[in-house]
Amino acid sequence: MTGPTLRPGGRSARVQESIHKAVRELLEEQDRATVTVPQIAARAGVTPSTIYRRWGDLSALLADVALARMQPETASADTGSLRGDVQAWAEQYLDEMSSEPGRNMLRDVQASLKPSYCATIIGGQLQMILDRYPNEPKPSVDRLINMVAAPIVFRILFSEAPLEVEELHRLIRIALNQ
Repeated sequence: MTGPTLRPGGRSARVQESIHKAVRELLEEQDRATVTVPQIAARAGVTPSTIYRRWGDLSALLADVALARMQPETASADTGSLRGDVQAWAEQYLDEMSSEPGRNMLRDVQASLKPSYCATIIGGQLQMILDRYPNEPKPSVDRLINMVAAPIVFRILFSEAPLEVEELHRLIRIALNQ
């Protein structure tokens, strides 16, 4: 299964949004290990079979909700410099993903059938920053992912402590050849 393929708008979009909303609310109210498909269905006003038909299982639904939450609600900060913009983006990403909800989102995405979608989202955000500076020498999106985003995610998922901000700034200077 490759995940839900839904028509944009209409009843299908409303059902998806109500299910996503139910998941977000339940995750705020209780430990994620206790959240069940029947609870989500009851909160969303759908049958459990609706959820199973669209997502297959709870982990796929949690991953879908996590991926939707990873989409930026606003454009990244425009500080007037490439380094400032990358630094502002990276600090916000580090802060958001180091939180307990952020860690859980990363774990859900990692367990999903499409973990590479996370790199697509991050790559799109970084490309928008790079596009602001068309006349400046700049690294590739892949270099920024490898040298800035990857250490953040690795430390969050596999270390007891997140990346220190000073180390993050050092990695950004290296990635930008500064």
